[in-house]
Amino acid sequence: MTVLVDTSVWSLALRRDTPPELPEVQELRRELARGEVVTTGLVLQEILQGLAGPRNRGEIIGHFDALPMLAPDRHDHVEAAQLRNACRAKGVQIGTIDALLAQLCIQHAVTMLTTDRDFVRIAELFPLKVWAAA
Repeated sequence: MTVLVDTSVWSLALRRDTPPELPEVQELRRELARGEVVTTGLVLQEILQGLAGPRNRGEIIGHFDALPMLAPDRHDHVEAAQLRNACRAKGVQIGTIDALLAQLCIQHAVTMLTTDRDFVRIAELFPLKVWAAA
């Protein structure tokens, strides 16, 4: 199973105080060991924006350099807007970035590894595969 790892999981995995037994962090480690992790520039940007200082910047960039990168194209942006509008019409509010991440997962048939319950709600309406702990 190829996974796109949401910022929520990366943030947990990169923290020094995160318990290693968290299911999402364990799944991330398994998928990394299998070589089944992809990313996108939005996730990398969110991770780098969340850093307090430049201390780990180079290390994080190095880790992400090893991952295949999914780049959204015009079609993905159009479909993400439709996905967001359709969710809103069904009473599900999601952000612009989450809509684009969901669209990338759908388009490339990859599973979203996340702690964000919004993706679970999207998956109830669209063919988005989500790995989220119960």
